[in-house]
Amino acid sequence: QVQLVESGGGLVQAGGSLRLSCVGSQLTFNHYAMGWFRQAPGLEREFVGSISWSGISTAYTDSVKGRFTISRDNVKKTVYLQMNSLKPEDTAVYYCAADRRNGGTSRDRHDYDYWGQGTQVIVSS
Repeated sequence: QVQLVESGGGLVQAGGSLRLSCVGSQLTFNHYAMGWFRQAPGLEREFVGSISWSGISTAYTDSVKGRFTISRDNVKKTVYLQMNSLKPEDTAVYYCAADRRNGGTSRDRHDYDYWGQGTQVIVSS
């Protein structure tokens, strides 16, 4: 079955950087837009950013614009989330997700077909 596996999370000081990776298997990766979401304790899962199947188009939530960058390598079936200038409020479990229908434009988690298991990011102050 389809699998998305995230990695790269960890503990980092405020102002630091992390790069998350998400590898897909058992899916035609370049047919899917990919999204990153995050969920902090007690809060709903929220949109972080997305990238179209081609990698040409990206979108970000306002709180991460200019700090986070999404990219993808369709040969490696991998999507990346480069996170710079991290803040304590970025602390959350980060999930990648695959969207077959919306081309990377959707910020609604219900539009995504497949999800990874998540990777924890903790930013200390």
